[in-house]
Amino acid sequence: MDFQNSFVSWFRNSSPYIHAHRNKTFVISFGGEAVLAEDFDHHVHDFALLNSLGIRLVLVHGIRPQIDQRLQKLNHPAQFHSNLRITDDIALQCVKEAAGTVRVEIEALLSMGLANSPMASSGLKVASGNFVTAKPLGVIDGIDYCHTGEVRRIDSKAIQQQLEQKNVVLISPIGYSSTGEVFNLSAEQVATAVAISLNAEKLILLTEKSFQNPDNGEPIRQITAGEADLFLQNHPNTPDVLGLPLKATIQSCQAGVKRGHLIDRTVDGALLLELFSHDGIGTLVSSTPFEVLRPATLNDIGGILELIKPLEQQGKLAKRSREKIEMEIADYIVLDIDSLIIGCMALHIDEQGQFGAIACLAVHPDYQGSARGQRLFDHVCQKAKQLKLKQLFLLSTQTAHWFIERGFQPSTIDNLPESLKTLYNPERNSKVLCKIIE
Repeated sequence: MDFQNSFVSWFRNSSPYIHAHRNKTFVISFGGEAVLAEDFDHHVHDFALLNSLGIRLVLVHGIRPQIDQRLQKLNHPAQFHSNLRITDDIALQCVKEAAGTVRVEIEALLSMGLANSPMASSGLKVASGNFVTAKPLGVIDGIDYCHTGEVRRIDSKAIQQQLEQKNVVLISPIGYSSTGEVFNLSAEQVATAVAISLNAEKLILLTEKSFQNPDNGEPIRQITAGEADLFLQNHPNTPDVLGLPLKATIQSCQAGVKRGHLIDRTVDGALLLELFSHDGIGTLVSSTPFEVLRPATLNDIGGILELIKPLEQQGKLAKRSREKIEMEIADYIVLDIDSLIIGCMALHIDEQGQFGAIACLAVHPDYQGSARGQRLFDHVCQKAKQLKLKQLFLLSTQTAHWFIERGFQPSTIDNLPESLKTLYNPERNSKVLCKIIE
């Protein structure tokens, strides 16, 4: 029974994301290390699952370790400068071999139709092609990068045509010139350029480790592109294994891609956990703050009702009808995470503008303990000061102590304004609290 309940709860919680992601374009980049890993087929199964849910997928793979393996067999040194490979003639031949081999291996895995797996009867179609036009990187700091190049143009129209046919597009980190030359490219750069060109909903990079705060080792779950840029400035020694993907998400967000995600590929199912759960498991990079405190709108009424219903059942909040909330929606503020209402609070103001009544403070259980209630409270108090209200009142059955710690004083029913006295329910026997606004 516990399994049934947890499964039903998980499925219901994931359904808004299933709906939101349908028909959206995701660009997913992963390194050659992921392809060599024993569990790479798990990632392929997850890619197939995303495709089956109506997500338009572009996959960009890396080939660095595969190139190194071939160079080692030839006893030819792997040359790098500023983390970019110097691709001489021998290295270019290894690049071509590695790109072709890895592409075929991924296509083979995406073509499987194994029973009892997410690939069963999937009928998945994969499209590859010369979608990337490149140019030589040239000579930098006196170093000739030979056949190493950079992205010049993405054939977004051709990619869109494949996506409209429900094909998964697979792109290797190589580019072609109008003169028929082949260039070795950075997988992160290709993925970034593709995401920007397609105006993708998300750029997702499967990394070799999780993104953590080096000062305390705590994982960084959300960060804006501006904050990420500042992080790299303050931590110039960030390993390339995280620094390069982070730079890719910053660049893509600055160019209009809505979200970037860094996900530790070594965690089984990490891609699904990141995309279909409230908190995710990776690091979200966005151009604007992920969590927003804003005035409520009529579209938020369903979310507010769902949030306060358990508290009404517990007797912590007085019951409110949808009609009442709709009439008073201008009095509410909400905390919004990715269109999920995780907190709300109301400030009702009397007609003369002399006092205000605080009501309906609620924070989702999964997001309590992070000062979100304090954030809502501070916003309401600041608004009361701006409106030059003289007093704040509230009625509470179980949270009076929390408000007393924040400057409210116990009061009596007799001290309530007449308009609030008429709303007092003796059966609830709520405590009356008051705060003078300085």
